[in-house]
Amino acid sequence: MINLKVELGDNSYPIFIGEKIFDKLSETLSLYDFSKKIVLVTDSDIYKIYGDLIERGFAGFVELLDIIVVPSGEKSKSFAGVDQIISRMLELQCDRNVAVIAFGGGVVGDLAGFAAAIYKRGVNYIQVPTTLLAQVDSSVGGKTGINHALGKNLIGSFHQPKLVWSDLDFLNSLPEKEIRSGLGEIIKYGVIWDEKLFSFLEENINSVFELDMDSIAYLVKRSCEIKAEVVAQDEREFGLRMILNFGHTIGHGIEAEMGYKILSHGEAVLVGMLAESKIALEMELLSQIEFERIANLISIFNLKKKLKINPDSVLEFMQSDKKALEGKLRFALPTQIGKVEVFDNVSNDQVRRSINYVIKH
Repeated sequence: MINLKVELGDNSYPIFIGEKIFDKLSETLSLYDFSKKIVLVTDSDIYKIYGDLIERGFAGFVELLDIIVVPSGEKSKSFAGVDQIISRMLELQCDRNVAVIAFGGGVVGDLAGFAAAIYKRGVNYIQVPTTLLAQVDSSVGGKTGINHALGKNLIGSFHQPKLVWSDLDFLNSLPEKEIRSGLGEIIKYGVIWDEKLFSFLEENINSVFELDMDSIAYLVKRSCEIKAEVVAQDEREFGLRMILNFGHTIGHGIEAEMGYKILSHGEAVLVGMLAESKIALEMELLSQIEFERIANLISIFNLKKKLKINPDSVLEFMQSDKKALEGKLRFALPTQIGKVEVFDNVSNDQVRRSINYVIKH
């Protein structure tokens, strides 16, 4: 089992990564001073597959395991979803020493984490990510939140988990679309931080699609290492952490414009990365050769046929995004593979041109 650590002083926590390790989680939790009351949040799709495993995994450890099942999909990231969790915790008379476990993908992690952040001004929570995207990105860093009609993740809180428990075996139950979604975030880490990681993806993308576990273990470990290092330096996104938004500024706008349908989050980020790399090329920040490396890797995902979007509508959603500051959109743009910088001088026309480019290419 791989054991990493996010260094945040009193808020530091470990990340455990391995295959078939879920049955060891309850033993690890026994080392913490949590109450014997566990509230586990998952979604309907995950519960159908892993409901029995969840119940067996905590047998004999807890006095009460209450499983809250929310509908699958982004719509659960709402006030109604939060109310469902908090109302149940109040019914159970959970105290501040309760442990909330988020068992699922990014939606479950964001939703359960936000409920934990605001219940009695903050209680313990544990991330058990079951998707590749959640294992490499959303389960680490303490961002929690829900969506609003005007944009994604506009309501939320920074609330760090007590630990992250990533069982790679869960990935075997994922459809290919979910693997593609996670790879979008992994490519991001290669572009913003680690050229060797990017090169590994160029050379091994087929084995990754086939879920070669040696490749997957390396990618999850390296992605978590990068995110942990960034978060340790800038927990609340006042500076360095903004580089993690590469591909997300335009990607979130595309997600919203498409009604959070058709493209998964990671696929929207892939499209956003291509568009934002095109802006970097136009601004002469990125060389043609490096742009083509990024474009060629993203082209493997063949997303163009899914893109039926209006650039002006995407821009409108982007203006409501939380990454906008004083009316200006901020972009993490690559200057080379392995390095990005944040800019706030990108014009709307440049954004439109970049979106039109990805629609056509």
